[in-house]
Amino acid sequence: MLSPTARLWQTVARSITYDDPTLQPYELFIGLRYTRAKRRNHFISFISLISMLGMGLGVMALIVVLSVMNGFQKEIRARMLGASPHLEVVADGGRMNNWQSVLDTVSHHPQVLASAPYVAGQGMLSFGQSVQGVMVRGIDPAKETAITDLANKIKAGKLSDLRGTEFGIVLGSDLARALGVRMGEKVMLIAPQGSITPAGMMPRLKQFRVVGIFEIGMAPYDNSLALININDAQKLFQLDDAVTGISTKLREIDKAPDVAAELQSQLPQGLFANDWTHQNSNYFRAVQMEKKMMFIILSLIVAVAAFNIVSTLVMAVTDKQADIAILRTLGASPRSIMKIFIVQGVVIGLIGTLAGSLGGILLALNLNVVIPFIEHLFGVQFLAKDVYYISELPSDLRYTEVLLVAGLSFLISLIATLYPSYRASKTQPAEALRYE
Repeated sequence: MLSPTARLWQTVARSITYDDPTLQPYELFIGLRYTRAKRRNHFISFISLISMLGMGLGVMALIVVLSVMNGFQKEIRARMLGASPHLEVVADGGRMNNWQSVLDTVSHHPQVLASAPYVAGQGMLSFGQSVQGVMVRGIDPAKETAITDLANKIKAGKLSDLRGTEFGIVLGSDLARALGVRMGEKVMLIAPQGSITPAGMMPRLKQFRVVGIFEIGMAPYDNSLALININDAQKLFQLDDAVTGISTKLREIDKAPDVAAELQSQLPQGLFANDWTHQNSNYFRAVQMEKKMMFIILSLIVAVAAFNIVSTLVMAVTDKQADIAILRTLGASPRSIMKIFIVQGVVIGLIGTLAGSLGGILLALNLNVVIPFIEHLFGVQFLAKDVYYISELPSDLRYTEVLLVAGLSFLISLIATLYPSYRASKTQPAEALRYE
């Protein structure tokens, strides 16, 4: 009875000599056998294992980091849009007189779910010895609930308490804390639009009673935004019946730039449609740049694992010099020898890529369980509630990015096999068998 090695060489010989299409291609057959065989040189097996683990860890880290960055971006975007509309139509000079017709035009767009007029202006709030600059926004409480999520962010009081002519005000939590004001107390709102008196230009002053306190979880809103009724805002800023602009909520927020462009073509001269991507463009550009840089940096981990594949194949080629010579004497072409070692390297990279992708997906989907376990195990807290606005590590797994990472990892592993495989194909049978 023939030994397994003899049967292997008999199969290879038949494949090379007769080119039997019913036989498995011998390059694939030998390459897979070299990958799973127990080598005489255990160091090569160890390097192969390290290459797989390195590839897997690199892919897993890349998938998890991208998912976490997507989660932070999604969370911050949700908080931004919870306090601001998806799209605004504003006028030159901050005064829109015939706003009813503009509101009608905006409301009839198929992507617009809700729309409402608003008044915006800058001012100063004074309480006791404390003074804070604020962005004042006059809203219609009944319509605002359909546009933003501010009604659900109220920590004390109600948004509906902003009634016209009663001069109530709702403050951000950090702003109220900085002023030292509580519910029911009165603050002085100073508007820059003043009145001319014999003593000169005097700012307009009006007392407002605090009827609510909200908390968005983002500093630009919590420490500088004050909400009042739109009628009170028109009186304070001397706008009569005019407003500053029209705010809208869209059915699909990702289509906001397209909707803004369509509305712009329908609006009269002097009016402009600004969507949320334009209003927060600097922030989202910074996030995208950071995400790209993290992708490049973490891809180096995969590249390092690919260098291990090169080392594995170089040592494997050296270890298999006699086998390569025998294959060449049986009639194998240099291209076939090259294919054998490409198969071996690709299998190492493929196993590492698949294992890393699976591990990355499982970890990204279960971060809400894994992170609390690690925090409890080591007695640490990664995102303290009293320091960070987002106290949990969010994750948003996108399978298109998983495919991109896996494809890049596989491509790197394939490129890493080319040089050692090329060196193997240049082996001369006479030189390799001289000392056998």
